[in-house]
Amino acid sequence: MDTRTATDDDARYLALCARDARFDGRFFTGVTSTGIYCRPVCAVRTPRRANCRFFDHAAQAERAGFRPCLRCRPELAPLSRAWSTQDASELLVQHASRLLDDPAQWTGDDGPAMQRLAARLGVSDRHLRRVFEARLGVSPLQVLHTRRLLAAKQLLTDTRLSVSAVAAASGFASLRRFNAALLERYGLSPTAMRRRGSSGEAGSQAIALGWRPPLDVAPLLAFLDARRLPGVDATDLAAGRYWRTLRLHTPSGAHTGWFGLRFEPERHRVWLHASDGLLPALPTLIWRVRALCDLDADPHAIEAVLGTHFPGGAGLRVLGAIDGFELAVRAVLGQQVTVAAARTLAGRLVARFGEPLDTPDPALNRLFPTPQALAEASGEGLGTLGIVRQRQVAIQALARAVADGALDLGPHADLAATTRALTALPGIGAWTAQYIAMRALRWPDAWPAADIALHNTLGLSGTPRERERACEALARAWQPWRSYAVLRAWAGLYRAAPPPTPATDSP
Repeated sequence: MDTRTATDDDARYLALCARDARFDGRFFTGVTSTGIYCRPVCAVRTPRRANCRFFDHAAQAERAGFRPCLRCRPELAPLSRAWSTQDASELLVQHASRLLDDPAQWTGDDGPAMQRLAARLGVSDRHLRRVFEARLGVSPLQVLHTRRLLAAKQLLTDTRLSVSAVAAASGFASLRRFNAALLERYGLSPTAMRRRGSSGEAGSQAIALGWRPPLDVAPLLAFLDARRLPGVDATDLAAGRYWRTLRLHTPSGAHTGWFGLRFEPERHRVWLHASDGLLPALPTLIWRVRALCDLDADPHAIEAVLGTHFPGGAGLRVLGAIDGFELAVRAVLGQQVTVAAARTLAGRLVARFGEPLDTPDPALNRLFPTPQALAEASGEGLGTLGIVRQRQVAIQALARAVADGALDLGPHADLAATTRALTALPGIGAWTAQYIAMRALRWPDAWPAADIALHNTLGLSGTPRERERACEALARAWQPWRSYAVLRAWAGLYRAAPPPTPATDSP
């Protein structure tokens, strides 16, 4: 159901005129005189208000017959990350949309793909389609088609992958279907679309990923730098760069290689460079990098809830995980020790159990250990690295659960079931489970209420249980963005709200 008013669209037109990057990905503009739809930041001449139609999603614009702009490229816009904790239908659309953003959901024929999506959400595919039509005016299948085609457009424009490889990476079951879909929707063949753009260089493909400002790049890189592992990742703070090795699992198999990030804050974007080994999994890599750097956050919505108690933190992002298992292992190693000590232990783990990898950069030469490798590791082998007995047991249990498929640490995992499964493992308590939920599961409302650093920052006193209850009570006002409140609190930004001014009688 479209509940926008003319006033809403007038406000969107003002954002379009200002090319306001804060609204990038929050709406798209269809221009009736050209048949093209654009991002709010498009650099072309601003169209007349009478020629503009506004859409919340790219799929809505494409259903209305508009084609994506080849200049501002809607596929580069940040993804929508609205959160609702009240409306059941809105929650269903949000969860389904996040699943459809994941390239792992793009494979297979349309019918089975929609049935799998509905089954995962616990509803019938008919009910899912009905809710999407009522809320967005498009079906989930149309959203899926748009995601596939925009991903293919990005790969054709920015890489030299073969057309058949682009089709496979974008989830199309056959090259014939890919060619037909592209021609029907965009009026271009794959070859023609590639000619309209600029190809990347062989061996290292450059992809631009946008974000909504503000984003403070310096704290983001400092966070990664403090946790970098020898052989796995590296940083150059002065140059605004980060690069690392990675193993990705996709429906087409396992892919290994390296990728690098170069931040361009003044243009609100980061350049992603990927090695040849990761190119067949490029849509998945892009999706993982967006989660790692929290590029799809909506600072405006978060600041509206947290700004009063945490001023000055609008540009801070909750970094995700490039790999959920790696994050969980490092969270266990970080229990009750400093970040530096945890990094030392993780570095020893990589040196002992990580698989060697050849790269052009001598600083990158190993992959983080697989769940299978750590599941098979002996307690003695872990102990020689300086890992205490309790953490040995926790790492082994965690690795076995992930290797056996009993534990899902991906961003679509069921939050309640996963946190219960984590805390049922030996050596993993509520704090570790909440930290994993915050970063690996991408839950924006995680809240480790027993965290001593939070208690100190928030000025809480009393017994541990009293502090925990007070911590929970105080944080209710910060829902559904408590993960961001945690980050701001750890950064020392908390300011208690001033007491209300007592009312006085007029003279």
